[in-house]
Amino acid sequence: MNIGGFQKNSLIDFPETIACIVFTQGCNFICPYCHNPDLIASPKKEAGDLYDENKIFEFLEKRKGFLEGLVITGGEPTLQKDLIAFCRKVKDMGYKLKLDSNGTCPHVLAKLFEDRLVDFISMDIKTSLENYHLVVPGKFETQKILESIRLLMEKAPAYEFRTTCTRPFVSKEIMKDVGEMIMGASKYILQKCSRNVKVLDPKFLKADNNFFSDKEMLELKETIDKYVITSVIR
Repeated sequence: MNIGGFQKNSLIDFPETIACIVFTQGCNFICPYCHNPDLIASPKKEAGDLYDENKIFEFLEKRKGFLEGLVITGGEPTLQKDLIAFCRKVKDMGYKLKLDSNGTCPHVLAKLFEDRLVDFISMDIKTSLENYHLVVPGKFETQKILESIRLLMEKAPAYEFRTTCTRPFVSKEIMKDVGEMIMGASKYILQKCSRNVKVLDPKFLKADNNFFSDKEMLELKETIDKYVITSVIR
């Protein structure tokens, strides 16, 4: 895989699991508030700053008994052609595995579930289907998002849906649309967008109206609570 970052330990990214994190390089979305902008573009062939996959496996071998799991995030991991093989090797080493995805490659998710290669999956839902054009360059089949949602709810061992709450991607009306897409979901995370990080579009941070107050976040939560079992503001 093309790995653009590696974090040796985390206590918060994998529920109830001490884990390390692999950040894959490359994404098919252009969310202006993206907190990992350096991972958006696909790597150039001559790039020398990608992480050596073998060294990560060496690290995992040494940390057996101390680490419990590994998180694969991005970028968008399901774009990686070697993702399945990488996950299989991680599982063969005895680690639990969590995947973060934007849900645009349901066929990859289906294979991961079929082969029992993931223990937990977090899927980002960016906005209502009719507004996905705001975060996806070019044409995009929004049906893939619905297919991935269905796969998670039917096949995933454990899962959560999550949305970074900013305007114009989220509103009470849009939250209702999202709720209808994930009706009956076990867990939904509303993420308040931070203004104290590097993002893909720095101008996005300067517009106060893009961001929700704590009171407005609670109102969004009240909206989604009608559709899901549990919701959390993070």
